[in-house]
Amino acid sequence: MQSRRLGQALPGSPAPGIGRLARYGFTAVPGRPDPVRLLGPLGMNLWVADEQRPYDEEAALILDQLGRVADPDLALRQLARLHERDPAVVEAVGADHDLRDRLITVLGAAEALGDHLAAQPGEWRCLRHTMPARYEVHAGIADVPALRLAYRRGLLRVAAADLADHVDVEQTMAELTALADATLRVAYRLASARVTGHPRLAVIAMGKCGGTELNYVSDVDVIFVAAEDEDLPAATTIAAGLMEICGQVAWPVDAALRPEGGRGPLVRTLASHLAYYQRWARTWEFQALLKARAVAGEVALGRSWLVSLQPLIWHAAERPEAVEDVRKMRRRIVEQIPRSEIDREIKRGPGGLRDIEFAVQLLQLVHGRADETLRSPNTLIALRSLVAGGYVGRHDGEALVLAYRFLREVEHRLQLQKLRRTHTVPANDGGAGSAALLWLAHSMGYAGSGTRTAEEMFRADWVAHAAEVRRLHAKLFFRPLLAAVAQVPADGLSLQPTQARQRLELLGYADPAGALRHIEALSGGVSRTAAIQRTLLPVLLEELADAPDPDAGLLAYRQVSEKLGATPWYLRLLRDEGPVALRLARLLGTSRYAVDLLARDPEALRLMASDAELAPRERPALIEAMSSAAGRYRVPPEAIRAVRAVRRRELFRTACADLFLRPTELATGQALSDVTDATLAAALEVARTAAGAPADFEFAIIGMGRLGGYEMSYPSDADVLFVYEPGGGPGGLRDDEAQGIALAVAENLRTLLAAPAQDPPLGVDADLRPEGRQGPLVRSFTAYQRYYAKWSAIWEAQALLRARPVAGSETLAARFVELIEPIRYPDGGLTREQVVEIRRIKARVENERLPRAADPLTHTKLGRGGIADVEWTVQLWQLRHAYELAELKTTRTLTALAAATGAGLASAADAEILRTAWSLAARVRNALTLVRGRAADQLPRHGPELEGIAQVLGHEGEPTLVLEEYLRATRRARAVVERLFFEN
Repeated sequence: MQSRRLGQALPGSPAPGIGRLARYGFTAVPGRPDPVRLLGPLGMNLWVADEQRPYDEEAALILDQLGRVADPDLALRQLARLHERDPAVVEAVGADHDLRDRLITVLGAAEALGDHLAAQPGEWRCLRHTMPARYEVHAGIADVPALRLAYRRGLLRVAAADLADHVDVEQTMAELTALADATLRVAYRLASARVTGHPRLAVIAMGKCGGTELNYVSDVDVIFVAAEDEDLPAATTIAAGLMEICGQVAWPVDAALRPEGGRGPLVRTLASHLAYYQRWARTWEFQALLKARAVAGEVALGRSWLVSLQPLIWHAAERPEAVEDVRKMRRRIVEQIPRSEIDREIKRGPGGLRDIEFAVQLLQLVHGRADETLRSPNTLIALRSLVAGGYVGRHDGEALVLAYRFLREVEHRLQLQKLRRTHTVPANDGGAGSAALLWLAHSMGYAGSGTRTAEEMFRADWVAHAAEVRRLHAKLFFRPLLAAVAQVPADGLSLQPTQARQRLELLGYADPAGALRHIEALSGGVSRTAAIQRTLLPVLLEELADAPDPDAGLLAYRQVSEKLGATPWYLRLLRDEGPVALRLARLLGTSRYAVDLLARDPEALRLMASDAELAPRERPALIEAMSSAAGRYRVPPEAIRAVRAVRRRELFRTACADLFLRPTELATGQALSDVTDATLAAALEVARTAAGAPADFEFAIIGMGRLGGYEMSYPSDADVLFVYEPGGGPGGLRDDEAQGIALAVAENLRTLLAAPAQDPPLGVDADLRPEGRQGPLVRSFTAYQRYYAKWSAIWEAQALLRARPVAGSETLAARFVELIEPIRYPDGGLTREQVVEIRRIKARVENERLPRAADPLTHTKLGRGGIADVEWTVQLWQLRHAYELAELKTTRTLTALAAATGAGLASAADAEILRTAWSLAARVRNALTLVRGRAADQLPRHGPELEGIAQVLGHEGEPTLVLEEYLRATRRARAVVERLFFEN
């Protein structure tokens, strides 16, 4: 082989065209060496240009390897340079498969390392065999030039293993870190030789070096720790010398993470460090200490330093501002990226390495206080521990691991090319950027397919990883549960029996032993479910402790967990999705009504994931949902059961909105009324079918009372009137047949909706019909005409003020509304006698309908200054003046009150007093039901139920304030009612 390498070409003969060499990826670029010349007889004699073939079998192997690298032209030029200095290299790579693979792959991917090999003849021979890179930097190195050469040789070994031997990226990071550790230790020894004495000094690796995840080109972050004050002068000289040596050999050493940064002394004693971190350190400094690792100098001193700081590190998250501090720091980093690079930055940009690192570190700071398995300085080890401990979902953790590894590999390839510090993917600009992007894609192992180029395939994977990282970063980093867990003291995170019982007693649980049994049932064992429960329970116990009955709340949580524990989404939802866990704790400890709904429909828990899910659904959507549910069944009871299931879900949605979003009482009333409207509409269709009503048989439901006024509360029945029209014209149904069908429809509807079931019943009350309970349940339109023409009483006119169509025939309902207009809005208003009669009825209601043991001062519905007082006052104005004031023609109380005020029937001050009292009474009445779980009108004066009502109304810890506010508002309202209703 040696003899043919000496072949000669005719001087000055032109090189033939590149021809088949293009198949290996070579290109002829003006201004660069010609591949044909480099490979021909005047070069390495690997290619027979005239015959367009490799010189021999070994030449073919070399050419094949050149064609497989990231940049074949670069690899060829660098190999030619080595050949010029050491001709033996070509024969060696031809004969040695491993050397050929390693050397040519490095030459095609790392230009700077190729330059190093060209400048150091024979250095390439180190790639004939493998050994850990850190062994190149050893204790026998005597000076800085030798250290520099040893470091480069070690770096060459790491790159060869990475690129050619396909060593895992995690192993590559570990090898780079080990090489850096060895370099720091030798630099420390060389710097120490420059001083007299032996000061005790430890070098602490921080950042990526501390985390054993160093890349090819990076500053190495350190902190210097001296033992005592007398060590400081010499230790500072050593530290400065170490930084100088490392800068000459490998990379800058950055000590900016030390206390006070660049303004502080380069070296501090252990005691000085401890004093600083106890008094002055900010959250980001403790976050940085997560990566701390003693690496050089007096390592035992460094470990003592780290041990002394552990309590401070793992309590840093308990600062009130800690979680938000970390989040602000991440935002500031993103803001510092130039706009032109933000979408190409794989380290600091959105979806980059920093997103993963910050999410992991924040979770470490919060959860690592009680779980020592999370305290690794290495990002991937910590992330896997977070997954194993149930703090991060398995799918999410796997996605983050894959993305981190991918982005680290991209970072390595970018830096290897020229051994420059960069984290920016080249722009696809059609020029040099596009060429660099193609090189990057090839170096990552991408090859074009028939439909996509290598760059497109690389970019698709990169964009997918970045998008997933952005999503998961937002999910984990801004998880509301984090801030809540951070506020739980570290000793409150332990669920060991003795500690947990003490904690439960301090939190105010009435039965700590019973609570402990619930905790053990939920978190005992080694299952993943138990692990996730152990992450959730400490903060849930804290949240439940603020509830009026923490023990009942914890029992409810256990019951819900036992029902849903086997479902894959339940605990994941509590841990990952927005405010669900905290909201669930608040609901379980506060609202028995919502707990009962949730117990019957546990999957409704998903609604608490976002505010948007708690927004009330529009009436048409509700009607469609309930009608569709009913339509799936032919048997009426089953159809109604489906309707009631939808209603139950909507009641839960409304209750959750009340508890967490605190809408106005009008919004809650509207939502509950819409749900009732839709329920009646769907139930009416089922009832018609069950009764065999003909298609042309018109039937309408008229809403009355609070339903008619869009002011339903949780305990409200649906007050209604039933009206029908036989239809069919002459020869149609006889009157008795029509009456029978109508009665069957009404009875079926009432019976099905009120039947005992898992779902809350809906009472359908028709007592406001003509003649009340003594009158027929259903009347035809003609019968209503006759009755209202002859027999209508003044109380019926008052009741009709709230009448509005709810369900059934729109035409018939419109006719009914037209029929009652002159009755509820009598022309000329009321006579004096009628006014007196209304006042007499109101007085009788107060005396007779108020429960015997009720307190009239705190009864929200019938008490003094309560709901009825305001409504009767407003309705009297409507009866007297609506004939001349169209604005009073409304079924809504507060709308009519505003109209009366505008017309001068009440002063603005009086109207505001009435509005305040009515609104507060309505809110308190709803809160009573939410807390007790059943209908209630009496506001308690003390006790846990009053505390619960205060929480529902947004006055946590101030139950007496709610009572005082209610008494004050209703007392003032009663004075206005006395004057405007009874006296005026």
